[in-house]
Amino acid sequence: MINKDFFQALDDLETEKKINKEKFIEALEFALTSAYKKMYGEAKSASVKLYPEKNTIKIYSYKTVVDEVADPDKEISLDEARLIKKSYKLGDVVATEETTKDFGRIAAQTAKQVVMQRLKEFERDMAVAEISEKEDELLTTIIKRIDNGTVYVQISGSHVEGIMLPSDQIPGEKYEVGQRIKVYVKKIKDSFRGPQIQVTRSNIGFVRKIFELEIPEIASGDVKIKNIARDPGSRSKVAIYTEKPNIDPVGACVGNHGIRINTIVAELNGEKIDLIVYSDDPLEYIARALSPAKVLSVETNESLNASRVIVPDDKLSLAIGKNGQNVRLAARLTGWKIEVKPESSLGKVTEAPKEVEYELVDLDENDSFATFDDLEEITGEDDE
Repeated sequence: MINKDFFQALDDLETEKKINKEKFIEALEFALTSAYKKMYGEAKSASVKLYPEKNTIKIYSYKTVVDEVADPDKEISLDEARLIKKSYKLGDVVATEETTKDFGRIAAQTAKQVVMQRLKEFERDMAVAEISEKEDELLTTIIKRIDNGTVYVQISGSHVEGIMLPSDQIPGEKYEVGQRIKVYVKKIKDSFRGPQIQVTRSNIGFVRKIFELEIPEIASGDVKIKNIARDPGSRSKVAIYTEKPNIDPVGACVGNHGIRINTIVAELNGEKIDLIVYSDDPLEYIARALSPAKVLSVETNESLNASRVIVPDDKLSLAIGKNGQNVRLAARLTGWKIEVKPESSLGKVTEAPKEVEYELVDLDENDSFATFDDLEEITGEDDE
């Protein structure tokens, strides 16, 4: 049956794994009782008790003292009970120790199963507790495998792997097994298969954490990110500001000879970054958000949360951007609907805006952070 070595193993588990031995024993007693009833009859009223201090296991059956026995598995007559102990009376419960030779093998198998199950549950709980601290963090991982476009990464110091779905990958980015990549932990779920860690490189939280990693002024809080709008793999607009008059937020993000922003762009697989200096004045903020296009004027309608922006005719396509990207990102960044009009339209009677109008889309909880003031000035590009 269960021997001294087994109880010593429970002591070792408590010491090494910090598993509560009492809870282990409770689970074992429950499982062994179920196994005993299954072997000798579910109708029996019985229990299995473990005594670690004596390195023993005992099985007890219980019967209630009655006048007339209707269920021999659960009842005993008063005369029979008094043969065991003279003081028994009607209604008392008689506990009898069972001696079974055949139960030893079943008990040992059941105990092993319970121990293995509890160890698995413990390791899962420990993994969840350990990984839960990493949510909303940037981690450096190693790609373990790639299956049907889904990338599985090994998280350092953990037995749990991260899952990066195709929708969480930067479009156009290539991945290889063994490659080291940075990922953002966006969600941790506990499932029947164990903890699942969803990681991403396309989320705006990834951009925010990269900025914190590469720009000390953002990590320290001297420069703050107000909002981020992103088309992964193509372009991001990051609104930044500082309350410290002696700090240039754009210069801090760009770095000496552009080293900081270039490092970020490289990590984002060449994704363009527009750094926008945030302003409490919506007219100024909207105009800046349309960078690198030059804006002549901005009108707003607060009741509709809408704005109309006038740009030079030759800058209209730049303001709108390819497939409307620039104005769409500006709308997400500022939270305003934006309609872009060419300067030549001034004074003309027009119907409902036909050029471009983008409404603010529903933003997720990560859609709030910061960017450049003038991409053209910094990069020398007039990017349409």
